[in-house]
Amino acid sequence: MQPHESKPSVLFVCVHNAGRSQMAAGYLRHLSGDRIEVCSAGSMPAEQINPVAVQAMQEEGIDITGEQPKILTVDAVAATDVVITMGCGDTCPYFPGKRYEDWKLDDPAGQGIEAVRPIRDEIKTRVQRLVADLLVQ
Repeated sequence: MQPHESKPSVLFVCVHNAGRSQMAAGYLRHLSGDRIEVCSAGSMPAEQINPVAVQAMQEEGIDITGEQPKILTVDAVAATDVVITMGCGDTCPYFPGKRYEDWKLDDPAGQGIEAVRPIRDEIKTRVQRLVADLLVQ
């Protein structure tokens, strides 16, 4: 994953890389097509993606079933233009000159679909703003 002059790259990071970051990555891939490089990772990755997050995204017509939680690496952060954290705190490496955002979102882990839908919808709104911002520059 190398930064591209013409294609911005975004890394979504949460603790387990099983819910919030996977939903955000799914939306960004869906909304940006191939115009933005998208990755996600977790500081302590889970064994599998949260099935309720998968269900919530399927309701939006976005399939994230093929994704696997991945460990956050320093190289992944170094190779990314924008790093968006979601509750991973200080475990995310910091590189000067990169754009960092911390999205305060409830963790969908252990929640039912009724609780996950508003989290998903908030992620969608934020990703739409991010796409508009990154593709206008």
